[in-house]
Amino acid sequence: GERLTLLLCANASGSEKVPLRAVGDSPRPRCLRGVNLEQMPWSYRAGSPAGLTAPLFAEWLREFNEAMRRQGKSVLLLLAKHEAHPYLQLSNVRMVFPLDRGIAGDLKGHYRRRLLRWLPAERGAGQPSLLDVLHMLAQAWGDVSPGLIASCFRAAGFTPDPGAEAVSLTSAPGLLGREQLQRDGDPAEADGEMAEGEDAGGLPCPSEREVWRSLATLRRYLECQATSPDLFQAFYELEDAVHMVSAG
Repeated sequence: GERLTLLLCANASGSEKVPLRAVGDSPRPRCLRGVNLEQMPWSYRAGSPAGLTAPLFAEWLREFNEAMRRQGKSVLLLLAKHEAHPYLQLSNVRMVFPLDRGIAGDLKGHYRRRLLRWLPAERGAGQPSLLDVLHMLAQAWGDVSPGLIASCFRAAGFTPDPGAEAVSLTSAPGLLGREQLQRDGDPAEADGEMAEGEDAGGLPCPSEREVWRSLATLRRYLECQATSPDLFQAFYELEDAVHMVSAG
């Protein structure tokens, strides 16, 4: 029954997305205890029952402006009209208010898909916690395609510079792509026939519930020990690959 308000920000080509910020009701959620919040691919703040407030948005604006200053960028920030969107004089960010398009709706669709994919029987868990939801939202934000973001900006009358280079979204170094999984992931082809339910070392294959529990343990380790939010992108890709395999 908890309600979250999300702050989403991306550039006009969709090649850069600012990590999402979630604003919730609880000031100290129990599920976030022990989590290294500075290294998550999302951030969380406690708001009012009405959700986002002007002071919370001003805090985010100043952090965004500081990030742009460190990168040597000056940007035009397009916003939907909202009572919590005060105009601030910032060194590297100028604010205008013409944008109210379909990016948030697309993210909600990806989030619903991932929420419906939550399988308590396999994961050995009940309803997802706020922490689970924040990870699902970060994954859903990654699912929003750059093409859709660019089309929403064009619909609002803003066209990205055609000469600007878009960031190439590729798998992180060291991760196995789908083709490599298909090529290298079948030990039977390399080592001959093996008994059903056993892996190449003769050990019994883990059940799906055991796999999900192992992934939950790995995620908790990263939540406590991660040194960069980028590590979670690799984890999210691994989780998606496991779901793809379990779904057949």
